[in-house]
Amino acid sequence: MKSFFPIILVTLLFSNGCKKESPSETEPIKEEPLSFISGADLSFLPEIESAGTVFYDSTGKPEDVLTTFQKNGVNTVRIRLWHTPVNEHSGFEEVKAFATRVKSKKMKVWLTVHYSDTWADPGNQTMPAAWKSLTFQQLKDSVDAYTRKIVKVIQPDIIQIGNEINPGFLWSMGKLENKSQFIDLLDAGCKAVRAENKSTQIMLHLAGLENADWYFSQFSGLDYDLIGLSYYPIWHGKDLAKVYSTLNQLNQKYKKKVVIAETAYPFTTGWNDWTDNIFGSPDQVLSAYPPTQDGQYLFLLQIKSIVRAVNGGYGFCYWGGEWVSFRGNQAKNGSSWENMALYDFSNRVLPAIQAFNLTK
Repeated sequence: MKSFFPIILVTLLFSNGCKKESPSETEPIKEEPLSFISGADLSFLPEIESAGTVFYDSTGKPEDVLTTFQKNGVNTVRIRLWHTPVNEHSGFEEVKAFATRVKSKKMKVWLTVHYSDTWADPGNQTMPAAWKSLTFQQLKDSVDAYTRKIVKVIQPDIIQIGNEINPGFLWSMGKLENKSQFIDLLDAGCKAVRAENKSTQIMLHLAGLENADWYFSQFSGLDYDLIGLSYYPIWHGKDLAKVYSTLNQLNQKYKKKVVIAETAYPFTTGWNDWTDNIFGSPDQVLSAYPPTQDGQYLFLLQIKSIVRAVNGGYGFCYWGGEWVSFRGNQAKNGSSWENMALYDFSNRVLPAIQAFNLTK
């Protein structure tokens, strides 16, 4: 596999240069279904904008983030949704308004529904406080009603039933250890989406590559469309050949389109505020892609190439590209992701933005 893998990518990159030019402006681009997701999760953007943050294009001119991303090839924006957050950020009304803005830019809306009041990930899958006292049947009914409301009102193009659900979701009833209940709750969400809008694509999303085959074998009775995996070298290993082989095997076995639902890469080991950063050491990255502006660009270009080489590869999504240090450089509650954003410490967009262009 390792000897074959680079040949695939070289062939793919060469063939990309032979593709025909983009459709003319007279063609109804907005009506066409996605053939490949070139995506960015911009969930922090409403909060960052509310702080008065100004972003700049590559020439240093102030520019709206959605405009910058759209101009550079992003066709899908991923937005997280929390049930009842402590403030309005990532809540239903903010997400609804943000989704409307995204659609106005002729980009697709991808919702990642956490089924929690806060972050849901492999270490946290806390049930919304409003649902804590429910019986299991009442919880399923609530998942159904809540999911139907989301789809009916926001009309997303893609929706995740949960976020990084390796340990299950809606703890404790939906823990992985309670597998039948976990699957039943996922099923309730999937059926709710189908009942409201059959054109909305349903994704099931795991963090990392390990045991992905086993997990998706457990989901064989569910009605969904897309397999999503998070891949960050800092947490999920540095073997890009394994990224390719895992995606390819999942597609071949389960006959679903596959997506890198989250990825990111640093452009520096430095920092811009006093919030501890998640990335800070060169040994956390791939040796072929140093933590530089060029390294960030080339890494993202390679991720795109890997997914495009996979049978059934349907796209990739960059996470946290907008999460700059927006509370000032003295902040201790600013951004832990600032050196993996797609903007430098002056909020000027970085060269990696060009990797979203599907003609490259």
